[in-house]
Amino acid sequence: MPSPSLPAFLWSIGEEGSDPWVTRQGGQYRMDQYTYSQHLEHQAQDLADIASTGVRHVRYGMPWRLTESSPGVFDWTLWDQAFAACEQSGLVPIVDLLHFGLPDYCDGFGNTEWISHFKRYVSAFLRRYPDPQYFTPINEPCFTAIGSGYLGVWNDQKSSEADFVRQLTYLTLGNLEALALIHADREALWVSAETFNVPIATSPEFETQAERQRLFGWLVWDLHLGLDPVPEIAEALAQCVEPEVLSRIRELAQKDRLIAGHDFYPNGVQPIGDTDKTFSIDERLALYEADARRWHQRYQVPFWISETSNFGLDVSNQSEWLQKFAQSIGKLRAEGLPLDGFCWYSRGDQYDWGTLMREPNGVVTEVGLYSAARKARPVRDLFTQLVQAGVPATATATLREDAIAVAD
Repeated sequence: MPSPSLPAFLWSIGEEGSDPWVTRQGGQYRMDQYTYSQHLEHQAQDLADIASTGVRHVRYGMPWRLTESSPGVFDWTLWDQAFAACEQSGLVPIVDLLHFGLPDYCDGFGNTEWISHFKRYVSAFLRRYPDPQYFTPINEPCFTAIGSGYLGVWNDQKSSEADFVRQLTYLTLGNLEALALIHADREALWVSAETFNVPIATSPEFETQAERQRLFGWLVWDLHLGLDPVPEIAEALAQCVEPEVLSRIRELAQKDRLIAGHDFYPNGVQPIGDTDKTFSIDERLALYEADARRWHQRYQVPFWISETSNFGLDVSNQSEWLQKFAQSIGKLRAEGLPLDGFCWYSRGDQYDWGTLMREPNGVVTEVGLYSAARKARPVRDLFTQLVQAGVPATATATLREDAIAVAD
């Protein structure tokens, strides 16, 4: 098998397939985005629509719980169909194996028991499918821990800093164990996707709080890449997590065979202090640029925009966000930063993300290149132009001003 290699600039689109437990009408409810979007019923069309933009790589996964409904009992039908549909459309999948949701026989991310189940699943996947070389074993370990351990809206539904730190550490260990299995089996790349929020103090007295929030957000990278957290964060780890878990993470940490992912959305700029403070698109992107420079100075690994859309802005702002984000990428690349890709997330609209899926009732979150009715929005054509133009450093100069259209 040849060594995997990504293009000089990776253009991609994702298909949202998350499935966490949430609360609905006082009971537990499996929030399966594929059920709401009916993607599996329209799989061939949806992947063909992705391919029509010119991208070759798609962020894609099938729910673990539907493949391994009982421990060690596998039904590979959905994955077989997924790989066949990707091949038919000429797409290379970036394989997503765990996206916010665990099988029913796992009781949450707050202990390490689920990790042995996950390792069994990953090993079985590798035995069945020898060809995939691009993996996101666990999508957004940090945001999974935020939703399940800090905000209390998914899965474990815990809401404390200690629960967040504990779950984040276990999710990091699960991801690193999966990567170890993958790299032992084949030449492969970790194509990461991780939330990238930008805390901003709205006045000087909140600067310490904003910095603390930033450092906790970056803890996921300290753990994965083998860096020592700052003393305050290290103390929180020592208080919440077993020494043997931290030792195993240090043993598995890696800084090669990866492209780190920044999932940055308009709502990723988070004011600390005056929470009603608003930011223009230009201001949001300038704030991302500043934190991206600082992030890269610390971690020194290649990275990409693994998720973005107009999430946090009206759908009418889609094209302006895309155009200006491409310009920001061009600027950072011109400075020498290895910002090597961009993924619009997702192909279609999502459901109930406006409330982080609290009490879901099927409300459409208008963020897709295509609407919930599978109609292309104007931003789809702009995205296609950018893909065709190549690297954003040169692409933005070739686009006509009238390419920024208002979505209908």
